[in-house]
Amino acid sequence: MLKLTRRAALLGGGVWLGAWATRRHAAELPSTAGTLSLAPSGDTDTLNDASGLSETPIFRHITLRDDPGDSLVAALRREIAEATSEGRPVNIGAARHSMGGHSIPRDGHAITFDNGWVEADTAAGIMQVHAGARWSHVIAVLDPLGYGPKVMQSNNDFGVAAAFCVNAHGWPVRMGPMGTTVRSFDMVLPDGELVTCSRTQNVDLFGMTMGGYGLTGAITRMQVEIAANQRLKPTFEKMPTAELGSRFMAALVDDQVSMAYAHLNVDRDTFFERALLVTYRPSGDQDDLPAARTSGLTARIARHVYRAQLGRERMKRLRWWTETDLGPRFSSGRVTRNSLLNEPVITLDDSNPLYTDILHEYFVSPDRFADFVTICREVIPTSYQSLLNVTLRFVDADPDSWLSYARAPRIAAAMSFSQEMTLRAEADMQRLTRELIYRVMEIGGTYYLPYRPHATVGQFSDAYPRARVFAAAKREIDPELSFRNALWDKYLEPL
Repeated sequence: MLKLTRRAALLGGGVWLGAWATRRHAAELPSTAGTLSLAPSGDTDTLNDASGLSETPIFRHITLRDDPGDSLVAALRREIAEATSEGRPVNIGAARHSMGGHSIPRDGHAITFDNGWVEADTAAGIMQVHAGARWSHVIAVLDPLGYGPKVMQSNNDFGVAAAFCVNAHGWPVRMGPMGTTVRSFDMVLPDGELVTCSRTQNVDLFGMTMGGYGLTGAITRMQVEIAANQRLKPTFEKMPTAELGSRFMAALVDDQVSMAYAHLNVDRDTFFERALLVTYRPSGDQDDLPAARTSGLTARIARHVYRAQLGRERMKRLRWWTETDLGPRFSSGRVTRNSLLNEPVITLDDSNPLYTDILHEYFVSPDRFADFVTICREVIPTSYQSLLNVTLRFVDADPDSWLSYARAPRIAAAMSFSQEMTLRAEADMQRLTRELIYRVMEIGGTYYLPYRPHATVGQFSDAYPRARVFAAAKREIDPELSFRNALWDKYLEPL
C-alpha cells in the first residue's frame, strides 16, 4: 500500500512538504465509525496509490525496462493492441504517487516504466531522458557535470514523464510547471503510431499530454531543459500572513532570487496568522561544488518533530519555533541547488497504520491571497482533519496545458492533512474539500487534480474550462478509449 509523499529537508529548522507518496502498511480500524478496507491482501491483481484508499482490480501489471527505442515501442504496441482487442484499458505509471487512481486502469493493463537512462547535452542546455527515469537518476547524471533539473517537484523519486503528465510544478522562481521546460517528447498513440510532439509539431497533442494524466498515449523519450547547479544561501523573513502575498511577489523582482517558498503556522490558536518566507540567492563561491546529497540526520529529526504534531497543539507551536527562530540561528547556510532538490519521499514517512496523509493544493492570484487565507481560517477549523503543514510556492502562467491550473501567475498552497482511516473521516474530508474548492473558485482560484477525487463533476468542469474540449479530442485520437484511469472514469467520461 502506498501513502502520501512528504519531502523534508530541515534547513535552518524548516520542514519541507512535497507533493506525493511513500510506501506504508495499513490496518483496518476497530472503529464503530466504520472502516475503510485499505490493505491489499497480497493479491497481485490489485494496485493502490498514495492515499492507500484506491485499491483497484487490474488485469495485468508489467514493468518495462527497455531503453527508449524500437524494443520499448514494440513492447508497448503489443500490450496496447492486446488490451484494446479485449476491451480493456491501459495506463502507464512510474512511482505511482498520485492519490486518486490516476495511474491505475481498472480491470486493465498497468504498465510501469523503470529505466534510468539520461543523456545530457550541457552545451545545448538539454537532456534526453527515458520517460520512466526518476529525478534521482537525472540528478545523479547531471550533478557531476555541474547541472541539474531546471524545474522538478519536491521529491526525487518520481518519473520524469509522470511529472509532465500531472503538470507538476516546483519551487525555482519565476518558472511555470515542469512542462514549460519540456522541448519535445516521443509518444506511442492508442493506435500504435509513434509520434513526436513539441510546441511546433503535433502542438495539440503536446498541450493535451502536459497535465493530461496519461490519457493520450505512452511517452517513451523526452527532451527537457536543464539548469546550472549553484551554491545558494537562504534568507529567512518572518511576517504577518496578511503581508505575505505582496512580499512574496516583491521578493521575486530580485533577479538574484532563484528559489523561494513560504510556510504558515498551523496551530489552532493563531491559525494562519504568521508566515515565514525563505528565499535562496547564489553565494559568492561557485567553484568546486560538493556532490548532491540528501538531508540525512536533519531529515530524521524533522520527521520526529513533524509527526509529533498530530493531536498536539503544543508540538505545532514547537515546530514553528524551531523553523522560524532556532533553525535560522544555527543553519550553516549554504547549500547546492541540486541538494535542495535531491530528497526522497521516505523523509517524513508515517508508520502509523491508523492514519493516512492527504494533500490538497490550491492556486490563487497573489492579489487574492489574503482572501484565500480568510477562507482557510473559516473552513478548515470546522473539519475534523488535522492540518500539519502548508507550503506556498510561486507558479508562473502555463499557456500550454489544456488542463491548466495556472492561466496566470499564481501562488500555490500545498496542504498536508492527517486523516483517520475511517468512513467518517473520509466523508468529512470530502465535505471539507468541496467547500474549499467552492470558496477558492469564488475568488478566481483553482485546485490541483492528482489528489483525492472529492470534487464534484461540476466543480471540475468549472475549474478546468477546456475539460469538455479535452474529452472530445481524446475520443478522436482514442475512439476505443484504450487509455483510461479513474480521472477519466469519474470526471471526463461524463462530459
